Amino acid sequence: MALDETNRVVYNLSHPPNQVTIVSGGGSGHEPAWSGFVGDGMLSAAVCGDIFASPSTKQIMAGIRNVPSNEGVILCITNYTGDMLHFGLAREKGQALGYKVDVVCMAEDAALGREKSEKVGRRGLAGNLLVIKLIGAASQKGWAFERCRRIGELGNSQLVTIGTSLDHCHVPGREAFESVADDACVLGMGIHNEPGLRTISPMPSPEDIVKEMLRYLLDPSDSDRAFVPFSSSDNVVMLVNNFGGLSGLEFDAMVNIALQVLKRDWKIVPTRIYAGILETSLNGQGFSITLGNMSGMAKEMDLKDDEVIELLDSPTNAPAWPKNGYRPVNVNKETEELRTKANAAAEDKSSQQKGPETPSSLIPALRKACNAGLAAEPKITQYDLQMGDGDCGEAVAGVCKSILTNIDAVESSPPHILALLESIAENVEDVGGSLGAILSILVTAFTNALSNETLKSNKPLDIASVASAAITALENLNNYTSAREGDRTVMDVLIPFINTLSETKDFAKSVEVAEQKADATKDMKAKFGRATYVGDNDKERSRIPDPGAYAAGVWLRGLESGLKRS
Repeated sequence: MALDETNRVVYNLSHPPNQVTIVSGGGSGHEPAWSGFVGDGMLSAAVCGDIFASPSTKQIMAGIRNVPSNEGVILCITNYTGDMLHFGLAREKGQALGYKVDVVCMAEDAALGREKSEKVGRRGLAGNLLVIKLIGAASQKGWAFERCRRIGELGNSQLVTIGTSLDHCHVPGREAFESVADDACVLGMGIHNEPGLRTISPMPSPEDIVKEMLRYLLDPSDSDRAFVPFSSSDNVVMLVNNFGGLSGLEFDAMVNIALQVLKRDWKIVPTRIYAGILETSLNGQGFSITLGNMSGMAKEMDLKDDEVIELLDSPTNAPAWPKNGYRPVNVNKETEELRTKANAAAEDKSSQQKGPETPSSLIPALRKACNAGLAAEPKITQYDLQMGDGDCGEAVAGVCKSILTNIDAVESSPPHILALLESIAENVEDVGGSLGAILSILVTAFTNALSNETLKSNKPLDIASVASAAITALENLNNYTSAREGDRTVMDVLIPFINTLSETKDFAKSVEVAEQKADATKDMKAKFGRATYVGDNDKERSRIPDPGAYAAGVWLRGLESGLKRS
């Protein structure tokens, strides 16, 4: 790409004159549109105006001159008054100079029905990028000028788009702008801060707003907006555009909901999905959904569906076009066989049916420990809110609930202890977070070590073999964390508990030590985790035990109490 800085034109240096030139553009503030879509197989040039303002005719003429073509120039215009006037004047000037120039007006908004848009026509929204991709690929394939223009014009008849947003965007340097209430969203939002179709309050659920958007796009009974007929047998593509202010997580969740609702309510499964930050409204907190009927387009062009899809799939080096890699996949048979074997091995639980039986006291003791952990969750959360982000209590409660569900299912006929311990390790692993990871490694390593003690060494399941396995597990855990006693973490409880158990073979005494060590963490300076950011002068905040250490002490005391009762 190259930049004509004076005229703010980005153009493709490799565009050959024997291909149709495709020029588009508009106001700035929509990045990566349109400069990000300049490249082989898409735009030959993009012309950039001021924020939300059309480029001048002079700029557009510079765009035409920078990518000359013997075949002709197509100006792809989104349907806004300024763009229509300036690009239209550029067309007239170009033709007067002897250029072969024509216009494709891109307008596919479905929010404004036929009645409202009778005079000005529909707005051009992010669906224009599909039009640009189709025309650009057609040009690269050597299609004639009129044929390229024809497939571009079909964008109006075969595409529909609707947007929604939580708020208007902020234009840099402009203090005053309209805001949307916190408990509302706007349906039919455009990309220039113009008012939407209607404001929905109270805030709808994500699924409800997506259902409403799709109804505007697809409902054949809405005579004012049934711009494009769709059926479940049609080849449909979907483009979802982030207005710029949604996080990747939120945006991808909305895309996923849209796919689910499309399939469930409309029996439509898109052949192609394009999703991302494509045509923004500065920092707009919204998104739009575009649906395109490629079967309808193919029929109008006297083509097969696959020939239209091939245009979308054609490679482009335009930097902002989603690199979806839609190509035929050659499945590696060798990898597939290895995958099947690996999955079968993971499902094979036969080895877990060996070894010692689960002691009758263990499951009631686990239940007691988990209930103690759940009862302590508010205090654990309170401690963590003072020193971190408050998620420790939630993690502990999640582990305890998962273990309780597990033992409820097997209590009437418990598996061998090794199988039970492995399933508990999976319960812990599912929770996540650093505490979950430490405990999961410990339980997994303990299970492996206990298997070696009882199966390979033929030792009985007693306090000695349990203590030996615990020491081995602690040694393994130390390989994965540099936290030790005195660092104000859960290791301040686990290390002395296991060491005391190994030395004394006395579970009750070991739990007593664990509780003392948990309480002692309130006098320590944190060296790991978010608590390290608490200032040295914040004494009141620091005079609480480490949440993870406290939780471990509570859980172990519950386990000891349950074993003693049994």
